[in-house]
Amino acid sequence: MLQKTREKRGVPPIAVIGAGIAGAWQALLFAKAGHAVTLHERGDDAMAHATSHWAGGMLAPWCESEVSEPLVSRLGLRSLALWHEHAPDTSFNGSLVVAHPRDRSDFERFARMTSGHRHLQRDDVSKLEPSLDGRFREALFFPDEGHVEPRRVLPELHARIRAAGGRIEFGSAPKPADIEGLAIDCRGLAARDTFPDLRGVKGEEIIVETDEIMLSRPVRLLHPRWPLYIIPREHHRFMIGATSIECEDDGVSVRSALELLSAAYAVHPAFGEARIVEIGAGLRPAFPDNLPRIAIDKNRIAVNGLYRHGFLLAPALAELTLGYVARGEIDNEVMQCK
Repeated sequence: MLQKTREKRGVPPIAVIGAGIAGAWQALLFAKAGHAVTLHERGDDAMAHATSHWAGGMLAPWCESEVSEPLVSRLGLRSLALWHEHAPDTSFNGSLVVAHPRDRSDFERFARMTSGHRHLQRDDVSKLEPSLDGRFREALFFPDEGHVEPRRVLPELHARIRAAGGRIEFGSAPKPADIEGLAIDCRGLAARDTFPDLRGVKGEEIIVETDEIMLSRPVRLLHPRWPLYIIPREHHRFMIGATSIECEDDGVSVRSALELLSAAYAVHPAFGEARIVEIGAGLRPAFPDNLPRIAIDKNRIAVNGLYRHGFLLAPALAELTLGYVARGEIDNEVMQCK
Protein backbone atom coordinates (compact mmCIF):
# COMPACT_ATOMS: atom_id res chain seq x y z
CA MET A 1 0.00 0.00 0.00
CA LEU A 2 2.83 2.36 0.88
CA GLN A 3 4.55 1.66 -2.45
CA LYS A 4 1.38 2.38 -4.44
CA THR A 5 0.83 5.65 -2.59
CA ARG A 6 4.35 6.79 -3.36
CA GLU A 7 4.03 5.89 -7.04
CA LYS A 8 0.84 7.91 -7.33
CA ARG A 9 2.69 10.93 -6.02
CA GLY A 10 5.23 10.60 -8.80
CA VAL A 11 8.00 9.11 -6.64
CA PRO A 12 9.21 6.00 -8.49
CA PRO A 13 10.24 2.82 -6.66
CA ILE A 14 13.95 2.09 -6.59
CA ALA A 15 15.84 -1.19 -6.69
CA VAL A 16 19.44 -1.00 -5.45
CA ILE A 17 21.68 -3.99 -6.19
CA GLY A 18 24.51 -4.50 -3.73
CA ALA A 19 24.28 -3.76 0.01
CA GLY A 20 27.90 -2.72 0.56
CA ILE A 21 28.75 0.82 1.48
CA ALA A 22 27.87 2.28 -1.95
CA GLY A 23 24.52 0.54 -2.19
CA ALA A 24 23.63 1.14 1.46
CA TRP A 25 24.02 4.90 1.08
CA GLN A 26 22.02 4.90 -2.16
CA ALA A 27 19.19 3.01 -0.49
CA LEU A 28 19.28 5.21 2.61
CA LEU A 29 19.05 8.55 0.85
CA PHE A 30 16.37 7.38 -1.59
CA ALA A 31 14.30 5.87 1.24
CA LYS A 32 14.58 9.09 3.24
CA ALA A 33 13.46 11.02 0.14
CA GLY A 34 10.22 9.03 0.11
CA HIS A 35 10.94 6.37 -2.48
CA ALA A 36 9.87 2.76 -2.08
CA VAL A 37 13.34 1.17 -1.95
CA THR A 38 14.38 -2.47 -2.16
CA LEU A 39 18.03 -3.21 -1.49
CA HIS A 40 19.23 -6.51 -2.95
CA GLU A 41 22.31 -8.35 -1.66
CA ARG A 42 23.58 -11.65 -3.02
CA GLY A 43 25.20 -12.62 0.30
CA ASP A 44 23.78 -12.87 3.79
CA ASP A 45 23.49 -10.17 6.41
CA ALA A 46 27.03 -10.84 7.70
CA MET A 47 28.36 -9.28 4.47
CA ALA A 48 31.58 -11.28 4.95
CA HIS A 49 32.29 -11.48 1.21
CA ALA A 50 31.70 -7.81 0.50
CA THR A 51 34.58 -5.45 -0.23
CA SER A 52 33.26 -3.22 2.56
CA HIS A 53 33.91 -6.01 5.08
CA TRP A 54 37.66 -5.52 4.61
CA ALA A 55 37.72 -1.73 4.50
CA GLY A 56 39.46 0.63 6.86
CA GLY A 57 36.51 2.99 7.11
CA MET A 58 38.57 6.19 7.23
CA LEU A 59 36.82 9.46 6.40
CA ALA A 60 39.93 11.42 5.55
CA PRO A 61 39.53 13.75 2.55
CA TRP A 62 42.43 16.01 3.55
CA CYS A 63 44.88 13.13 4.00
CA GLU A 64 43.76 11.50 0.76
CA SER A 65 44.43 14.70 -1.18
CA GLU A 66 48.15 13.86 -1.05
CA VAL A 67 47.72 11.21 -3.74
CA SER A 68 44.15 11.64 -5.04
CA GLU A 69 42.53 13.83 -7.66
CA PRO A 70 40.69 17.00 -6.53
CA LEU A 71 37.40 15.24 -7.30
CA VAL A 72 38.00 12.82 -4.42
CA SER A 73 38.57 15.71 -2.03
CA ARG A 74 35.48 17.57 -3.25
CA LEU A 75 33.19 14.58 -2.88
CA GLY A 76 34.87 13.52 0.34
CA LEU A 77 34.27 16.87 2.00
CA ARG A 78 30.60 16.72 1.06
CA SER A 79 30.41 13.18 2.42
CA LEU A 80 31.65 14.31 5.82
CA ALA A 81 28.61 16.56 6.12
CA LEU A 82 26.34 13.67 5.13
CA TRP A 83 27.90 11.35 7.71
CA HIS A 84 27.31 14.06 10.33
CA GLU A 85 23.70 14.47 9.20
CA HIS A 86 22.59 10.87 8.71
CA ALA A 87 24.90 9.01 11.11
CA PRO A 88 25.47 11.53 13.91
CA ASP A 89 27.23 9.01 16.16
CA THR A 90 30.12 8.74 13.68
CA SER A 91 33.50 9.30 15.33
CA PHE A 92 35.16 12.56 14.24
CA ASN A 93 38.25 12.57 16.43
CA GLY A 94 40.56 13.51 13.57
CA SER A 95 43.54 11.59 12.27
CA LEU A 96 47.24 11.72 12.97
CA VAL A 97 50.13 11.43 10.49
CA VAL A 98 53.58 10.54 11.80
CA ALA A 99 56.98 9.60 10.38
CA HIS A 100 60.34 8.50 11.68
CA PRO A 101 63.33 10.84 11.26
CA ARG A 102 64.68 8.87 8.29
CA ASP A 103 61.42 9.63 6.44
CA ARG A 104 61.50 13.34 7.20
CA SER A 105 61.33 14.27 3.51
CA ASP A 106 58.14 12.21 3.10
CA PHE A 107 56.65 13.98 6.11
CA GLU A 108 57.45 17.41 4.70
CA ARG A 109 56.05 16.47 1.31
CA PHE A 110 52.83 15.18 2.90
CA ALA A 111 52.47 18.47 4.77
CA ARG A 112 52.91 20.47 1.55
CA MET A 113 50.48 18.33 -0.44
CA THR A 114 47.67 18.45 2.09
CA SER A 115 45.68 21.05 4.01
CA GLY A 116 43.38 21.15 7.01
CA HIS A 117 46.08 20.04 9.45
CA ARG A 118 47.95 21.38 12.46
CA HIS A 119 51.66 20.75 12.90
CA LEU A 120 52.22 19.24 16.35
CA GLN A 121 55.44 18.98 18.30
CA ARG A 122 56.43 16.11 20.58
CA ASP A 123 54.58 17.32 23.70
CA ASP A 124 51.37 17.97 21.77
CA VAL A 125 51.54 14.53 20.18
CA SER A 126 51.86 12.98 23.65
CA LYS A 127 48.87 14.96 24.93
CA LEU A 128 46.74 13.93 21.98
CA GLU A 129 47.74 10.24 22.08
CA PRO A 130 49.38 9.36 25.42
CA SER A 131 50.35 5.90 24.10
CA LEU A 132 52.67 7.63 21.65
CA ASP A 133 54.49 9.57 24.37
CA GLY A 134 58.09 10.03 23.25
CA ARG A 135 57.63 7.98 20.10
CA PHE A 136 57.48 10.83 17.54
CA ARG A 137 58.94 14.31 17.72
CA GLU A 138 56.24 15.81 15.47
CA ALA A 139 53.01 14.94 13.68
CA LEU A 140 50.30 16.36 11.46
CA PHE A 141 46.87 16.45 13.08
CA PHE A 142 43.78 16.60 10.84
CA PRO A 143 41.10 17.50 13.43
CA ASP A 144 38.01 17.31 11.21
CA GLU A 145 38.55 13.83 9.80
CA GLY A 146 36.77 10.76 11.11
CA HIS A 147 36.49 7.01 10.88
CA VAL A 148 33.90 4.26 11.15
CA GLU A 149 34.14 0.56 11.84
CA PRO A 150 32.75 -1.02 8.65
CA ARG A 151 31.50 -4.21 10.26
CA ARG A 152 29.50 -2.21 12.75
CA VAL A 153 28.37 0.72 10.62
CA LEU A 154 27.01 -1.34 7.71
CA PRO A 155 24.38 -3.07 9.89
CA GLU A 156 23.57 0.33 11.37
CA LEU A 157 23.02 1.79 7.90
CA HIS A 158 20.86 -1.20 6.99
CA ALA A 159 18.77 -0.58 10.11
CA ARG A 160 18.38 3.09 9.15
CA ILE A 161 17.20 2.02 5.69
CA ARG A 162 14.49 -0.16 7.23
CA ALA A 163 13.54 2.63 9.63
CA ALA A 164 13.06 4.93 6.64
CA GLY A 165 10.68 2.41 5.03
CA GLY A 166 13.09 0.52 2.79
CA ARG A 167 13.32 -3.25 2.39
CA ILE A 168 16.45 -5.38 2.26
CA GLU A 169 16.51 -8.77 0.55
CA PHE A 170 19.57 -10.89 1.32
CA GLY A 171 20.35 -13.85 -0.90
CA SER A 172 18.98 -11.86 -3.84
CA ALA A 173 21.10 -11.14 -6.90
CA PRO A 174 19.01 -9.77 -9.77
CA LYS A 175 20.66 -8.35 -12.85
CA PRO A 176 19.87 -4.68 -13.56
CA ALA A 177 18.13 -5.68 -16.78
CA ASP A 178 15.73 -7.88 -14.80
CA ILE A 179 14.46 -4.97 -12.70
CA GLU A 180 11.20 -3.27 -13.61
CA GLY A 181 11.53 0.40 -12.95
CA LEU A 182 14.64 2.23 -11.84
CA ALA A 183 17.66 0.10 -10.94
CA ILE A 184 20.83 1.38 -9.25
CA ASP A 185 23.71 -1.03 -9.80
CA CYS A 186 26.25 -1.04 -6.95
CA ARG A 187 27.70 -4.52 -7.53
CA GLY A 188 31.36 -3.53 -7.56
CA LEU A 189 33.52 -6.04 -9.45
CA ALA A 190 30.46 -8.17 -10.16
CA ALA A 191 29.40 -5.45 -12.63
CA ARG A 192 32.08 -6.40 -15.15
CA ASP A 193 29.31 -7.64 -17.41
CA THR A 194 28.54 -3.93 -17.84
CA PHE A 195 32.00 -2.41 -17.24
CA PRO A 196 34.75 -4.69 -18.61
CA ASP A 197 37.39 -2.07 -17.74
CA LEU A 198 36.84 -2.53 -14.02
CA ARG A 199 39.77 -4.07 -12.15
CA GLY A 200 40.30 -5.23 -8.61
CA VAL A 201 42.98 -3.58 -6.44
CA LYS A 202 43.87 -5.74 -3.46
CA GLY A 203 43.99 -4.21 -0.01
CA GLU A 204 45.39 -6.43 2.75
CA GLU A 205 44.76 -5.93 6.45
CA ILE A 206 45.62 -7.44 9.80
CA ILE A 207 43.56 -7.10 12.97
CA VAL A 208 45.39 -7.41 16.27
CA GLU A 209 44.34 -7.19 19.89
CA THR A 210 46.22 -5.64 22.80
CA ASP A 211 45.26 -3.76 25.95
CA GLU A 212 48.70 -2.16 26.27
CA ILE A 213 47.93 0.58 23.72
CA MET A 214 45.12 3.09 23.53
CA LEU A 215 44.47 5.19 20.43
CA SER A 216 41.57 7.59 19.90
CA ARG A 217 41.97 8.06 16.15
CA PRO A 218 43.64 6.54 13.06
CA VAL A 219 47.41 6.94 12.95
CA ARG A 220 49.14 6.98 9.57
CA LEU A 221 52.80 6.10 9.41
CA LEU A 222 54.45 7.42 6.27
CA HIS A 223 56.25 4.62 4.49
CA PRO A 224 58.56 4.60 1.45
CA ARG A 225 56.24 2.29 -0.49
CA TRP A 226 52.77 3.19 0.75
CA PRO A 227 51.12 4.90 3.73
CA LEU A 228 50.29 2.41 6.45
CA TYR A 229 47.66 3.12 9.04
CA ILE A 230 46.50 1.81 12.38
CA ILE A 231 42.82 2.25 13.16
CA PRO A 232 41.38 1.68 16.64
CA ARG A 233 38.48 -0.74 16.89
CA GLU A 234 36.32 -1.89 19.77
CA HIS A 235 37.51 -4.29 22.47
CA HIS A 236 41.20 -3.29 22.35
CA ARG A 237 41.53 -4.23 18.70
CA PHE A 238 43.36 -2.41 15.93
CA MET A 239 43.20 -2.73 12.19
CA ILE A 240 46.57 -2.45 10.47
CA GLY A 241 46.35 -1.71 6.77
CA ALA A 242 46.46 -1.46 3.98
CA THR A 243 48.32 -2.35 0.87
CA SER A 244 47.31 -1.36 -2.66
CA ILE A 245 48.40 -4.17 -4.93
CA GLU A 246 47.48 -4.59 -8.59
CA CYS A 247 46.47 -8.19 -8.09
CA GLU A 248 43.10 -9.90 -7.96
CA ASP A 249 43.70 -12.81 -5.61
CA ASP A 250 42.38 -12.48 -2.08
CA GLY A 251 45.35 -13.93 -0.23
CA VAL A 252 47.83 -12.08 1.96
CA SER A 253 51.50 -12.45 1.09
CA VAL A 254 54.20 -13.05 3.67
CA ARG A 255 55.94 -9.83 2.58
CA SER A 256 52.80 -7.77 3.08
CA ALA A 257 52.13 -9.31 6.48
CA LEU A 258 55.70 -8.60 7.56
CA GLU A 259 55.54 -5.00 6.37
CA LEU A 260 52.18 -4.32 8.03
CA LEU A 261 53.27 -5.85 11.34
CA SER A 262 56.66 -4.17 11.21
CA ALA A 263 54.98 -0.82 10.65
CA ALA A 264 52.75 -1.37 13.68
CA TYR A 265 55.79 -2.32 15.77
CA ALA A 266 57.54 0.84 14.56
CA VAL A 267 54.61 2.92 15.83
CA HIS A 268 54.71 1.21 19.23
CA PRO A 269 56.75 -1.82 20.34
CA ALA A 270 53.83 -3.14 22.39
CA PHE A 271 52.28 -4.24 19.10
CA GLY A 272 54.99 -6.90 19.07
CA GLU A 273 53.13 -8.67 21.89
CA ALA A 274 49.66 -8.17 20.41
CA ARG A 275 47.53 -11.16 19.46
CA ILE A 276 46.74 -11.56 15.76
CA VAL A 277 42.98 -11.93 15.42
CA GLU A 278 42.50 -11.90 11.66
CA ILE A 279 44.37 -11.53 8.39
CA GLY A 280 42.51 -10.89 5.17
CA ALA A 281 42.17 -8.93 1.95
CA GLY A 282 39.51 -7.28 -0.13
CA LEU A 283 39.38 -6.32 -3.80
CA ARG A 284 38.43 -2.70 -4.41
CA PRO A 285 36.68 -1.99 -7.71
CA ALA A 286 38.55 0.60 -9.76
CA PHE A 287 38.36 2.08 -13.24
CA PRO A 288 41.60 2.85 -15.12
CA ASP A 289 41.66 6.43 -13.79
CA ASN A 290 40.90 5.32 -10.19
CA LEU A 291 37.97 7.73 -10.07
CA PRO A 292 34.32 6.98 -9.27
CA ARG A 293 31.71 6.94 -11.97
CA ILE A 294 27.93 7.24 -12.12
CA ALA A 295 26.83 5.82 -15.47
CA ILE A 296 23.26 6.61 -16.55
CA ASP A 297 21.45 4.63 -19.24
CA LYS A 298 17.74 5.51 -19.13
CA ASN A 299 16.33 3.72 -16.06
CA ARG A 300 19.63 1.99 -15.28
CA ILE A 301 22.14 3.82 -13.09
CA ALA A 302 25.47 2.28 -12.14
CA VAL A 303 27.63 3.58 -9.29
CA ASN A 304 31.08 2.04 -9.30
CA GLY A 305 34.85 2.53 -9.21
CA LEU A 306 35.11 3.84 -5.64
CA TYR A 307 38.63 2.33 -5.41
CA ARG A 308 40.17 2.96 -1.95
CA HIS A 309 37.59 5.57 -1.03
CA GLY A 310 34.35 3.65 -0.60
CA PHE A 311 33.36 4.90 2.85
CA LEU A 312 34.58 8.40 2.04
CA LEU A 313 32.76 8.81 -1.28
CA ALA A 314 29.58 6.72 -0.96
CA PRO A 315 27.38 9.38 0.71
CA ALA A 316 28.20 12.13 -1.80
CA LEU A 317 27.70 9.77 -4.75
CA ALA A 318 24.30 8.78 -3.37
CA GLU A 319 23.34 12.44 -3.06
CA LEU A 320 24.35 13.03 -6.69
CA THR A 321 22.27 10.07 -7.87
CA LEU A 322 19.27 11.29 -5.90
CA GLY A 323 19.71 14.79 -7.35
CA TYR A 324 19.66 13.37 -10.87
CA VAL A 325 16.53 11.28 -10.30
CA ALA A 326 14.66 13.99 -8.41
CA ARG A 327 15.68 17.08 -10.36
CA GLY A 328 17.70 16.01 -13.40
CA GLU A 329 20.93 17.45 -11.99
CA ILE A 330 24.15 16.38 -13.71
CA ASP A 331 27.65 16.45 -12.24
CA ASN A 332 29.85 16.36 -15.31
CA GLU A 333 32.93 15.25 -13.38
CA VAL A 334 31.26 12.07 -12.18
CA MET A 335 28.30 11.27 -14.40
CA GLN A 336 28.23 9.74 -17.84
CA CYS A 337 24.94 9.63 -19.72
CA LYS A 338 24.16 7.44 -22.72
